[in-house]
Amino acid sequence: MNLSSVTLLNTLGLLGITVVLLIGFVLQIAWDELPCPLCLLQRIGFGMVMFGFMLNVLHGPQQRHYGVVLIGALFGAITSLRQVSLHVIPGTPGYGSPIFGMHYYTWAFVLFGATILGVAVLLMLWNSHNDKPAQTYTMNGFGRFACLLAMITVFLNVVGTFVECGPGQCPDNPVNYWLFDALIAK
Repeated sequence: MNLSSVTLLNTLGLLGITVVLLIGFVLQIAWDELPCPLCLLQRIGFGMVMFGFMLNVLHGPQQRHYGVVLIGALFGAITSLRQVSLHVIPGTPGYGSPIFGMHYYTWAFVLFGATILGVAVLLMLWNSHNDKPAQTYTMNGFGRFACLLAMITVFLNVVGTFVECGPGQCPDNPVNYWLFDALIAK
């Protein structure tokens, strides 16, 4: 696998994870699906995965950047598995609306697992010794677009989390936005 193929896969990975995080944000706004604290931790995991892919897109693929992706995916997989385990007991309702039959946290677990598997396969197939030195790497327009979209998505999620939780701890089962309640109370 050459450098251009690996770069394209990293850009597609960044774009894919960005879309997943963007879908979570859109569900939060459009369907009033306020994320719980475990959901927010999963979003942090997605953000870490995005950051690792973004480092590869910005500076060229490097093993330490894949380390960031793997740590983020492991963190996200652990938090999503914790949430799945809370709702697996018969009679326990799921949190949020299902998407194609599975809840967001179940999809998150599947996607984190797929990310770990995909990065492992990519690391096995990619021979970095045959590539040009990192100094000659240049990012293309598609990579710039993916990075910009990722940064906007993370910004929107950070703002959405502040509006929901405020400066304190988020409620276990959020039903309204902290900032809106604070403005109405004045």
